[in-house]
Amino acid sequence: MAFEQTASVLGSPVTYRLHPDAKRYTLRDNGFTETNGGNYQLIRPLDATPQSKEGFKLKITVAKDIKSLKMSITTANGLRAVDIFKDPKQKMSQDKFYFLMDSMISRGLFEKVEG
Repeated sequence: MAFEQTASVLGSPVTYRLHPDAKRYTLRDNGFTETNGGNYQLIRPLDATPQSKEGFKLKITVAKDIKSLKMSITTANGLRAVDIFKDPKQKMSQDKFYFLMDSMISRGLFEKVEG
């Protein structure tokens, strides 16, 4: 998956982009870690209990120039992208995804793309 100016997870109707004021320290302050390649990555579980090892994970990677990103929701092992929006049983995971994204929007990391 290549870096893009805007990104969305599989099945979600909402598209996001990096906020123009997002900086390296803003990413680090919000849990992103620097990868060996210089990019910034955040992995958050979307299951009911944080200690649980199964369930889905939100994975967001921001390019080192902080201008593009990619995001996905993956299986617990992180190998396969999944669509949590096609199954009504995944309502809690959907709510947690939107909660995480809304909290990062309020901190000036991302913004929703209209249209």
